[in-house]
Formats: sequence, structure tokens, C-alpha cells
Amino acid sequence: MPELPEVETVRRGLTPVMEGRQIVRAQVRRPDLRWPLPVQMEDRLTGKRVLRLGRRSKYLMAELDSGETLIIHLGMSGRMLIAKGDERATQAGAFYYNHPAPEKHDHVIFDMEDGTRVTFNDARRFGAMDLAPTATVESHKLIAVLGPEPFDNAFNDRYLAAKLKGRATPIKSALLDQRIVAGLGNIYVCEALWRTGLHPTRQARDVTARQISSLTTQIRNVLTDAIEAGGSSLRDYRQADGELGYFQHSFAVYGREGEPCRTTGCDGEIGRVVQSGRSSFYCPICQG
Repeated sequence: MPELPEVETVRRGLTPVMEGRQIVRAQVRRPDLRWPLPVQMEDRLTGKRVLRLGRRSKYLMAELDSGETLIIHLGMSGRMLIAKGDERATQAGAFYYNHPAPEKHDHVIFDMEDGTRVTFNDARRFGAMDLAPTATVESHKLIAVLGPEPFDNAFNDRYLAAKLKGRATPIKSALLDQRIVAGLGNIYVCEALWRTGLHPTRQARDVTARQISSLTTQIRNVLTDAIEAGGSSLRDYRQADGELGYFQHSFAVYGREGEPCRTTGCDGEIGRVVQSGRSSFYCPICQG
């Protein structure tokens, strides 16, 4: 499932073609994805202008001039694809844009005013979309439960220390809790813990103040590095222009079980432990 860097990369790719642009036609080609799509979704999107394209955690947030915000979650295999149409002249002298027929898994299509087509393609249909009043979108059931963004000032040493205090759960599990910090997933938690020198099974309550300070910094650093690399392409993920992300080539621990640790002078081999059904990768020496 795409994590914060992948969703942020998609947002940056979509911004030039969607932000400030009118959706001249929306096509909703099925009634549901992971959940039922909003009622009259085509009518509520067609003719509306995207005032701002933002992101909250792993959700894309398209603020519309209608006073509603479109919430998009990519799920396991969802992709937002951009295609430029071929301009054709009509007999009346007006222009229209010609696009190929939608493919099987093209479930929601946005035709923008400049002829660009943005398509939500999702083979597994684990993605989701909803429309909510912009004025109260922060209280939407998907958004209200989220903790602060890793790059927000609210996510700092004092905040994280308070959330971890007395918590009898592994630090890996605590960081995956979206109520504590929004947007982190398995890949980047593994990488941040390695950079910090924390074993994923360490009890959250036992993490020291110095380690917490390093952890908040390394979470931001690993996310920044991943965004700059276009995210990590594992299985289905692609950027909005169809290109792969490249951060997977920089993984220090994730998916590298049995391979040498990348810390200079360390003789450790990357290990793996299963926590709550997810694989955690670590160096037994650097993170001992």
C-alpha cells in the first residue's frame, strides 16, 4: 500500500494538471471501490474547479469550488494516471480532445479543461473515494482519527515522548498507529528505526529521550529522501506520469533479510521478525 512519500509524489505530479483547473467531465464507471462511491458523484464533480490539491496522511484531498472536498485513497493497487488528449477540430471550428477508450480497471475519470485526462485505475479495487463538505472535512471519519503529519511542528520530541510514555507495545507498532503519527507504513518505519539504532521490538515506553529526539529527525529524513526519489515502487505503485519510484534501491533494511548491513564497519546481516502479521527488518548489531 502506498505510504506518505508515494502519495505525496502522486500529489505533486497531479498538481500542475488539476490545481486551478476545471473538471469539464467526470466519469464514474462503477458504483463502488472498497466502499460505495458517493451518490451523484459524476454530477457533483462535473464542472467543478479544483482550488487546491492537498494531502492528509495517505489521502489525496481535492478542494473544489463547490464547497466540497474529494478524498482519494489509492489502496493497494490504485494509480492516478495522466494522459494528454489529441486535439481535433470540429466542423463548427471548436476543439475537442480525443482519448482512447477506458480500460477495464479505469474506474473514475476526470477530463480537465485543457484536455488532460486523469484516470483512477485500480485492479484490486481496495481504493476509496468520498466527498465531504470542505468546512468540516477534518471531522470526516477517515480524517478525524489521524495524528499529526510527520512534517508538522506538532510532531516533535515532546509530543512523541508523551505518546510513548508508559506504552507497553513495540516501538514499531506504535509508529504504525495512524493516531500517533499520520502517513507512516511498514517500509519507512523499518528504515527510520534502523537510522535511529532502535530494534523494532523495543517497548515504546523504554525508548529514551535521546532516542526519541533522533527518531523524530530520522522519520522526517527518510520521508524526505523517499519523496525526492519519487517514492518506492513495489508491485503496483507508479508515479502519476507512469514512471517508477526509485527509493527501493536505497533501502537499508527493508526486504534485505540475510544481506549485509550497510553501516560502515558493521558485520551484521539484516534479520527479520514478524510483528502483527508484518515483517520487520533490522540489523541485530546496529539495532541491538
